[in-house]
Amino acid sequence: MNFEMIAKTFQGLEEVLAQELTNLGANDIEIGRRMVSFTGDKEMMYKANFNLRTAIRILKPIKHFTAKDADEVYNQIKAIAWEDYLDVNKSFAVDAVVYSDEFRHSKFVSYKVKDAIVDYFREKTDKRPSVRINRPDMQIHIHIAQTKCTLALDSSGESLHRRGYRQEATEAPLNEVLAAGMIMLAGWNGQCDLIDPMCGSGTIPIEAALIARNIAPGVFRKEFAFEKWSDFDADLFDNIYNDDSAEREFEHKIYGYDNSSKACEIATHNIKAAGVSKDVILKQQPFQHFEQPKENALLITNPPYGERITSDDLLGLYQMIGERLKHAFTGNTAWVLSYRDECFDQIALKATEKIPLYNGALECQFRKYELFGGKYKEHKALEAHETVEPNEETK
Repeated sequence: MNFEMIAKTFQGLEEVLAQELTNLGANDIEIGRRMVSFTGDKEMMYKANFNLRTAIRILKPIKHFTAKDADEVYNQIKAIAWEDYLDVNKSFAVDAVVYSDEFRHSKFVSYKVKDAIVDYFREKTDKRPSVRINRPDMQIHIHIAQTKCTLALDSSGESLHRRGYRQEATEAPLNEVLAAGMIMLAGWNGQCDLIDPMCGSGTIPIEAALIARNIAPGVFRKEFAFEKWSDFDADLFDNIYNDDSAEREFEHKIYGYDNSSKACEIATHNIKAAGVSKDVILKQQPFQHFEQPKENALLITNPPYGERITSDDLLGLYQMIGERLKHAFTGNTAWVLSYRDECFDQIALKATEKIPLYNGALECQFRKYELFGGKYKEHKALEAHETVEPNEETK
């Protein structure tokens, strides 16, 4: 039986997530803001949690309604046949997201939802389910936009970016969902070498290795919330978990560099935990020493920005990035995620694409640089000539 689901993501990754859902075989896919809605059966819900790289969580809506005040929310929630979803002896928690003039406080809304559920059971059974913030048996999510309310069950539990392979993190590590999204936006799926010259705790190289071999990100997770649901089908989920038929060979290499020995040590642990040591070559090396790779490669990196280092150091770093790309990466393509225009200005190269992405609360940009040998105009002229007349000389 098919039902409605919502996959949450970061702003800027909605299109990538929609494509992932299409590849997974989901139906009725519709892109929203920081989310993609779709329909599917229980197997699709399990697969979405297990396979999607750019989803943060998968919600299963159980009721849509309108409410102008907290009492209406209470009455609507209390009218649900809660024994269909929750055992009175189990625990639950409520998470509220509110964008509304009528409802000012998400905490107040979550209290109302909680009261309605507890009162429902108390009146029916003289017993009440317990409310537990950490690791509840059922996580309930309410979203209110003005007066439109959606009540949903959270099938993921802990955010899906917490893959389970991260042993340790450097300061301000890149979110795994964002890293996977960047790699997919760059169009890389293992067709050449990939380089991250400032890899920190190794998130981009690890996510790249999982993409290259098509290893599901859910394989490292200890638990998904749906495993505690009363209708959990263990055999169905085992089949999904143990199916590695889509995994593939990877002929190239992924290189991660960082100038910090501590970062390299942490990255080594994480790469090992993710089981991708044979695909990722890690080396302590500052970007200043970056040299032209022997093989064709794609570079994706997330240099420090924002409040992490002083502005003079920051501008110097970005000047050096531009200089290295220009002199040691010709004939290849680089993608850089950063925050401020003045940082990008220091790179002093013309970006051929600019994609807005959020890293936490920071509105960043993901910029593409195509590093041509010779002058850009000559390259374009040659390219045009080749497409018209592919004779031996122009080859």
